Formats: sequence, structure tokens, C-alpha cells
Amino acid sequence: MTQPLSDQQRLLAVPRRNGRSVLLLCFATIVFDGYDLVVFGSTVPTILKYEQWAVSPAQAGLIGSLALVGMLIGTLSVGVLTDRVGRRKIMLASISWFSLCMLLTALAPTVEAFAALRFLTGLGLGGVVPTCIALTVEYARKDRRQIANAVMFSGYSVGGVLASLLAINLLPHMDFRWMYAIGALPLVTLLPVVWKFMPESVAHLARKGRFQESEAVAAQYGLVYSDIVTSEDKTGGATTQNSSIRTIFTRKWRLSTILFALANFCGLLLVYGLNTWLPQIMRQAGFNLGDALSFLLVLNAGAIVGSISASVVADRIGIKRVVITSFALACIAILMLSLQLPLALLLVIVAFAGLGSVGTQILVAGYCATHYPQSLSATALSWSLGVGRIGAITGPIIGGFIVSLALGWQVNFYMFAAFAVIGALVIFAVPRGSGKVESPGRDEPARRGTV
Repeated sequence: MTQPLSDQQRLLAVPRRNGRSVLLLCFATIVFDGYDLVVFGSTVPTILKYEQWAVSPAQAGLIGSLALVGMLIGTLSVGVLTDRVGRRKIMLASISWFSLCMLLTALAPTVEAFAALRFLTGLGLGGVVPTCIALTVEYARKDRRQIANAVMFSGYSVGGVLASLLAINLLPHMDFRWMYAIGALPLVTLLPVVWKFMPESVAHLARKGRFQESEAVAAQYGLVYSDIVTSEDKTGGATTQNSSIRTIFTRKWRLSTILFALANFCGLLLVYGLNTWLPQIMRQAGFNLGDALSFLLVLNAGAIVGSISASVVADRIGIKRVVITSFALACIAILMLSLQLPLALLLVIVAFAGLGSVGTQILVAGYCATHYPQSLSATALSWSLGVGRIGAITGPIIGGFIVSLALGWQVNFYMFAAFAVIGALVIFAVPRGSGKVESPGRDEPARRGTV
């Protein structure tokens, strides 16, 4: 009688795979994550004019924040659940949840139901970002982690661009509900592919004491095992699987954990404040709906090009100084948006604002992911992003409050610029070189893997 294959034998029997497949799956997931969040900003002008609901700007800001409250809860929950169930299962559950909620949102009969479903959608979206970042960084070559993360996370801006393009072309002719129905497509397109091809985290397998399986997965994807699994993982095994949260608040990591949470607060406030209110602010500045939505499109397009370019530089000179520069660029670009300038010039400035806001948040997340050992990265990301979600919640609320007060459309830009300055100062204060697997700069030669 033939003996059944062990997990290690079964995995080694599978043909070699490339870590880029993990990046591609995470990228596609983040595209829908970005679409599902930016779609609200794309439809705000239409919702404000929808007479059956009679939504005020302040109410719209609150609704915009409800999805982010859900993301806060979802992200923090992932920090607890990842050690227990693994990153692959978290990803599958998150995709299923937010896709189903988007379908139900499209059918919402009242503004109250719509708002509640935006909150529920956020619960699913909250598990996506830290999981995708952790998996992408883990399955990338050590000296290419920042660029891999930037390419993957640029999917958020791709989703934003798609939301903007569809809004420009569909909203003049169709009900805004169709924009939300599109967000349910992952149920039949993405979910089956992720279920079939997404591997489990090597670091998670090691922390569960499944060392043979984790080594086999690393070998299958051509990863350098020692770049992912630390000596603490090897010696601690299953006994350390519930200690990640405590570890990131020990003396060694406490200051970094707090500062990354503050940096994420500032970055996410910029991202969601601008993505929610930029079209409406530009409408108040005198632009028509099509041009106002074009600003949102260019904001996210600028983030795609800018963040990838900045990450290439970060892999060469170190991530910290690049993040500080990006925050400073955000401040300058956002302040310039408050000036009465020609449309063409404003669009160029908005592209730089996209790098400084959305792009900077991508860089902050990549910095956090590579600052900690891989076994701690998912938990550190979950908690810093989770606390940072308070900024994401605050941005749309403050924007809606300022719009409702009619203080002048420029005031929103002054507020956003101030938080960009704070973000730069916070990153400047992050301790240097405390992580074991930070992306190398000029002073640290890269150890190359095979991916």
C-alpha cells in the first residue's frame, strides 16, 4: 500500500512557482479595494443631488467615514486573527465579505441602509490591505521589497482611476447604484483564482511550528528562507504564535509602533479626505462635474507613477528619507491647489498631490512592513494601519464639516497640507535600523534571493 505524501513532499512535487504570482493576486485584490473606497467620492456629487434621500454635505462626510470605521475594526481584527488562521484564509474571507456587501449596497432602499452597508463593506476591506502588504513583501526578493509593495499597492490607485473613469462615463446616463454593483465582481472573477493559487505565508507556517511545510513553500517559490523566518521563529515555534501583538509593544519596538500609527493617521487622512471631497471641492471652485471628476482620476494616476518611481529610489537609498520627501511634496502640492491657476496646471499639481498623499501612504506601509521581522509584519501593519484608520475616518468628516460651513473651498486644502507636515515630522522621528529586514539603503548591501 502506497504511503500518503507528507506536506513537504506534496509541495516539492508541485512545479516551481514565481513570487510574482502572489504580487499579481494581491494587486488585483487591491484594485477592487481601491475601487470600492473611491467609488463613494466619485458618486458624492450625484448622491447630494438625489432628491429621494436629501443628503447634506455633513451627512455625506459621515457616510464616507462609516466604511472607514468598518475598516478600522476589520484591520484591528486581522491583527488578532492572522496568527491563528493564517493570511490566506483572511484574504479569502475579506474578498468574499466586501464583494457581497457591495452587491447589497447597490440594492439599498434607503440612505440609512446605504450607510450601514458602507460600514459593513469596510469590515471586509479592512482585512485586505495589511494581508496583501505582508504577503507581497514576504514573497518578494529582499532587495526589491519596496518596489514590489509599491507596484502591488498601486492597485489602490488603479481602482480609483477605474472608479473615476466609470463615473465620468456612466453617471450622466445611469443610476449611481450601478457603480456599486460593479464592486461585486470579485465574487465571480477574483475569489476563485485566489482560492486556487494563493499560498499561505511562510512566516505564519513557521510560527505555527510547521517548519517542514514552510521550508517547502519557500523552496517552491525560490525564496531565501532566512530572509523570512528568524531564529526566534525557529526556536519559539508554536509557543510564540500568540505573542506578536505583545512583541510589537515591547521596549524594542514600542516607539516604532506608535510612530507608524501616527504616520498612517496622517497619510490615511490625506488619502480618504482628498478621495472623498476633491471632486466636490473643485465643483465649488467653479469646475463642471466632468472636470471635477478628472481631478480625482489624475490624483490616483499620479499616485501610481509617483509611488512606483519613489519606491525604486527607496530601494536604492533607503525608504525613510523618501517618505519624508513625499510628505513634504504633498504639503507643497496641496497648498498650490488653493490658488486660482489654469486647469492644465492644476491637473499637473494634482498628479504630484497624488504622489504626496496616496503614494506616500503606500511608502509608509512599505516602510512599516520592512521595519519589522517578517513574522511580526502582518501584526505591526494591522495595528498601525488600524489606528491610522482614525485618520481615514477623520478626513471625510472634517472635509464635510468645512464644506457645510461654507468657509471657502481653499480651507480644506490648508487643513490637508498641515497634516502632511505632521506626517513628515513623525517619520523623521522613527528610530533608524531597529528592524532586521529593512530594505537596504546605501549603507547596507542587499542580500539577494532568487525571486
